[in-house]
Amino acid sequence: MKKKLLSIVLCVAMVMSMATGCSKASTQTSGDNDKLVVGFAQIGQESGWRDAETASIQFYAGQKIDSIELKFADAQQKQENQIKAIKSFIEMGVDVIGLAPVVETGWDAVFTEAKEAGIPIVLVDRMADVDEKLYSTFIGSDFILEGKNAAIEMATLLGGKGKIVELEGTVGASAANDRKKGFDDEMAASYPDIQILESQTGDFTRAKGKEVMESFLKTYGDQINGVYAHNDDMMLGAIEAIKEAGLKPGVDVKAVSIDGVKGIFEAMAAGEANVTVECNPLLGPQFFEVCEKLKAGETVDKWIKSDEGIYRQDTAATDLPTRKY
Repeated sequence: MKKKLLSIVLCVAMVMSMATGCSKASTQTSGDNDKLVVGFAQIGQESGWRDAETASIQFYAGQKIDSIELKFADAQQKQENQIKAIKSFIEMGVDVIGLAPVVETGWDAVFTEAKEAGIPIVLVDRMADVDEKLYSTFIGSDFILEGKNAAIEMATLLGGKGKIVELEGTVGASAANDRKKGFDDEMAASYPDIQILESQTGDFTRAKGKEVMESFLKTYGDQINGVYAHNDDMMLGAIEAIKEAGLKPGVDVKAVSIDGVKGIFEAMAAGEANVTVECNPLLGPQFFEVCEKLKAGETVDKWIKSDEGIYRQDTAATDLPTRKY
């Protein structure tokens, strides 16, 4: 009787094991699923801009739950976490992998794994320094142009002469590298009477932006005529530091930054910031449209640019109600 019972238990276990195996196989083969299965490895929650991008992607997928399955990973600002997420997506057999690379370098091996598995990669808002064959497309902004436009706006505010400081984004990030290059190159080429006193990373965060600006003010004091920040969140931190130092941001220290988040429009409307060069984070619709095309085997452009503008203090109060992030 015991042997018979044991035999039954073993048979049940084998059936369960086979069922589990079949279940795993089906989830790892996106072709068996009519849904578009997408893995997205986000950098983290460094700023309001990043949160808006995440919300755009998750909201779009949530609205189309019958046709899209989103696997989302928050890397908490660590490249190793993004790499682990990508490897996990490869094992799942997703149709497309999307990511905003936390830094530019160090992706060759895992991107090659994805390519060998036949899974296209879509870069969103940040580039990776890899062979173009390893990714399908980049959806995002011209960061160098953003930096150049920021330099032109700063020069206009200062009348072509003065001393400024620069708050850089995360070291090694394509947005930081290119926004610095665009700004610094334009200043050097067109505005020789504007001096960049110092440039230091604020890691794209408000807290670090404030900390670095406090350091700049202690070192240079009222020599500083302007501050350029690679994103609005760092600028919002810098504005706090400027006010605490007894100076008027937007007046004593001109403020030019990049992104276009609501917080900076509020600061401009209050007269505490001067210009923001827009970088659109609402990329969900574009991202999933591209993913659908890639799953269908269609060819897409290597660079799909975002539509963006430049916003200034004089229209901020009018613009503010229309801002979506």
